[in-house]
Amino acid sequence: MAEVYKAERTISAVFKEQKQIDDVIRRLLDRGVPRDHISVMGRNFQSETRIAGFISKKDVILGGLRTGAVFGSLFGSFLSLLTGVGVLFIPFVGPIVAAGPIGAVLLGAASGAIAGSAGAGLVSVLTTLGMPEDKATIYQTRLQAGEFLLMAEVPSDRTGEFQLLLESAGAEEINTIEKTFARPCPGQCNSPEDLSPEVRAHLSNEAQSTFIECYNTVLNEKNDEFTAEQAAWESVHQQYDEDQNGVWSKAKVKA
Repeated sequence: MAEVYKAERTISAVFKEQKQIDDVIRRLLDRGVPRDHISVMGRNFQSETRIAGFISKKDVILGGLRTGAVFGSLFGSFLSLLTGVGVLFIPFVGPIVAAGPIGAVLLGAASGAIAGSAGAGLVSVLTTLGMPEDKATIYQTRLQAGEFLLMAEVPSDRTGEFQLLLESAGAEEINTIEKTFARPCPGQCNSPEDLSPEVRAHLSNEAQSTFIECYNTVLNEKNDEFTAEQAAWESVHQQYDEDQNGVWSKAKVKA
């Protein structure tokens, strides 16, 4: 019986070049890190495929991550192996490509912090995850400068192994936090009680029902939790607006 991968910590680092990202993703996969436990963010990915769908409005997060066939062959690199690849706009950083569970975090519960740019954009999101503010600020600045951020969820007893792997691949500003990204449900969502507290806290009772219905439908079709989560948040954003407390609760008036 295959051993279950138990992710308990998130290790993150900055890389200056795209080829380093390709290399480190390959090495993480070779060491047994599942593709849905690896996240990458960056502005300057190069591709023969023209990237379409960059979003430039302040409320871009409300529109969700743009996914589609264009990303199936995007970059000709290991990035395309990761889950939930999409493009979004982050205040203070600009348009970025995001892949992996960080994309769902940006799309979901963190959207208020990131879109309300009176705050600090990505810094607000990363500190909510448990990252020190000084490190989060460095990451945001390095992304602004065109570098790349990689985050991998790893077992506690292998943290040292993966830190050495990142260092040998050219990583800078390595940081480890004692938690992983919250998943919305343990498989199918049978009731609001199945939703993670991080998701449930940002949805009214009606929005919770909308989220669960869409999540289960897409999970049955795609068998991919991250695709289901992104679709569920998009469905919520299409039907509701946020209130002053960051809860998706106000039903949109249909024209």
